[in-house]
Amino acid sequence: MHRHALAGVLLGTAALAAPAQASKDVLDRTGDPNQWVIQTGDYGNQRYSKLDQINRDNVKNLKVAWTFSTGVLRGHEGSPLVVGDIMYVHTPFPNIVYALDLKNEGKILWKYEPKQDPSVIPVMCCDTVYRGLAHADGTIYLHQADTTLVALDAQTGKEKWKVVNGDPKKGETNTATVLPVKDKIIVGISGAEFGVRGHVTAYDAKTGKQLWRAYSLGPDSETLFDPEKTTSLGKPVGKDSSLKTWNGEQWKIGGGTAWGWFSYDPETNLFFYGTANPSTWNPVQRAGSDGKPIDQKWTMSVIARDVDTGQARWAYQMTPFDEWDFDGVNEMILADIDVKGQKRKALVHFDRNGLGYTLDRVTGELLVAEKFDPAVNWTSGVVMDKNSPQYGRPQVVKQYSTFQTGQDKNTKGVCPAALGSKDQQPAAFSPRTNLFYVPTNHVCMDYEPFRVSYTAGQPYVGATLSMFPAPGSHGGMGNFIAWDAGQGKIAWSKPEQFSVWSGALATGGGLVFYGTLEGYIKAVDEKDGKELFKFKTPSGIIGNVMTFSHGGKQHIAVLSGVGGWAGIGLAAGLTNPTDGLGAVGGYAGLRDYTALGGTLTVFTLP
Repeated sequence: MHRHALAGVLLGTAALAAPAQASKDVLDRTGDPNQWVIQTGDYGNQRYSKLDQINRDNVKNLKVAWTFSTGVLRGHEGSPLVVGDIMYVHTPFPNIVYALDLKNEGKILWKYEPKQDPSVIPVMCCDTVYRGLAHADGTIYLHQADTTLVALDAQTGKEKWKVVNGDPKKGETNTATVLPVKDKIIVGISGAEFGVRGHVTAYDAKTGKQLWRAYSLGPDSETLFDPEKTTSLGKPVGKDSSLKTWNGEQWKIGGGTAWGWFSYDPETNLFFYGTANPSTWNPVQRAGSDGKPIDQKWTMSVIARDVDTGQARWAYQMTPFDEWDFDGVNEMILADIDVKGQKRKALVHFDRNGLGYTLDRVTGELLVAEKFDPAVNWTSGVVMDKNSPQYGRPQVVKQYSTFQTGQDKNTKGVCPAALGSKDQQPAAFSPRTNLFYVPTNHVCMDYEPFRVSYTAGQPYVGATLSMFPAPGSHGGMGNFIAWDAGQGKIAWSKPEQFSVWSGALATGGGLVFYGTLEGYIKAVDEKDGKELFKFKTPSGIIGNVMTFSHGGKQHIAVLSGVGGWAGIGLAAGLTNPTDGLGAVGGYAGLRDYTALGGTLTVFTLP
C-alpha cells in the first residue's frame, strides 16, 4: 500500500487514543514527502517519494550541494533522516548520532556518542554496520551494537531512557533499525552465527518498559503461536509447531534471529518481518533423530504478528531445513497490486534464497514464488499446487544440497552464495509503474560444512565458503532489476560489476536511484533502466538512497563508506579468501576501485 494511502486509513478514522500518538506522528510525517522519518520511508517499506522536482529530464544536472564526514571508517548502511529543519545522521559502531541544522549549512546542533565496550566488535557477524535511526513523537530511537535501545530528545540529544535488549557475551548484538508503532518500539536481535535464539521485543515508547517478547523458536508460550488461530498456508500450525521440528533441545541455540526490516499495516494492526538461518551452518548437525532433514521452524520464515500482543497471525517458511545460510530477514514490502488479474493486498519479499515471493498480507496465502535471478540453481522451484503435500516448499536439487550424512563434502557451484541473490539492501516499489526495483547479487559459492561445538559467545558456524561471480552471464557480480511481482517476472535488468549492496529509491520524477560498491550513485529511468546520471562518491556505497525537500528544493542523499558483508575485506583489513564467511575472496577486486570512508553526500539541482 502506498504510504499516503496508509496514512488515509488511519487518519480518516475517529480520533486516536492517546497511546497511539507515536504512530500518528509517523503517519503524518511519512505522508509529507518533504521529510524522511523512518529508514524505510513509510510503514509499507515502499521507499517511494512523491517528490518530482528532480526528474528524467533534469537529473543529468544534479550537483553536490554539500557533504559531511562521519569520522568512522567501517561500513555505512541505512540512511539519514530529515525531520522538519533537522537532519539526523548515524554511523556504524560506535553508533554516533549527529543532528544537523539544514537552515544553517548543516551546522552540528548536537552529537550523541555512546560508550560501548569494544569487545562487541568481534561478536558482530559481518562488519560493524548499523541500519539507522527512527523518529517518532519528538524522539530519536537508536538501537546500539551492544543491544542498548536509547530514546533521545530530538531537539537536544539528551537521553530520555535506555534499556538493554540482549547480551553480547552470548553473541547477541544489533545491526537493525527499529519500528516505532502506536505506543511501542519494536526491535529484533542479531547473532545466529553465535547460536543466539532469535526474538522480537516491544518496548513502551515513553518509558522503555518491556511489553512483550516473541521468540522465533521454542514452545508456543514463548513463540506466541496459537495452535488453532496461527496459520501457515491457510492451515492451523498445531501445538508446539516449532518444537516438533527440532531434534531434542537444539532449538535453544537454534538461531532464527530477526536482524532485518519491519513493515506495518494499520488496517490489520499486523507487523511483518523475517527470521534468519538455523544454527549451525552444518546441516548434518541439525538432522532429526533419524538422521534425516527436519524443517526447524520458525527459522527462514516471514511472520505476521499483532502489534499490541505480539501474537502470531500467520507464518510461512521459505527455506525449510536450510543448508546454505539463506536468511529470510529481507524487507517485506506492502502494496496493493494486481496478481494474475486480481487486486490483492500483497506482501512482496525478495529472499536470500533467490526467490521473489508475493503473499496475501492478510491471510498469508502464497500467490507467487519465482526466481528473480536466472542463475539460481539450488532449487527447481516451489510447489504451487494447494492439493499437494509439498505445497509451498522449494524442491531441492540434489547436486547442490550441502547435507551429506556421515562425511564432510565440498558442494561446488551453489547459486546463489550464502549472501543471497539479495541481502538486506532494500528494494523500492513505485505505484507509478507497479514495479519493484531490486538490488541483487549475482554470486555463487562452494560450501564445505564441518563439525563445530557450541560455546556461548563464540562463533557457531561450521562451514567454509568461497564465493565467485555466477557463471555464464555478464561476468559481473550484480544486477539492478525491475520486477513484476504480480507475474513473477523480470521486467528489465541492468548488469553491474559488483553486487548492488545499496538500498533503492523510487520517485515521482520517474527515477530510481541506487548506489554501487565502487562508490557510484546512479539514477535510472523507471521504465527501462536507462542510466541517466552517475557520480562517484568518496567510498563504496552500501547505504540506502533517500530524498527530502528543504527551502523549496528537492535533495537526494546517500551515505558512502564501503563495508558490510560484501566489503568486509576492506572494512576489517582481511585478506584470507575464506575470511568474512567467504566474501573476502569473492570481492577482492574491490580494492582496485575504492577505499574506506564515511561520508554523507547531498545532491540538488543548481
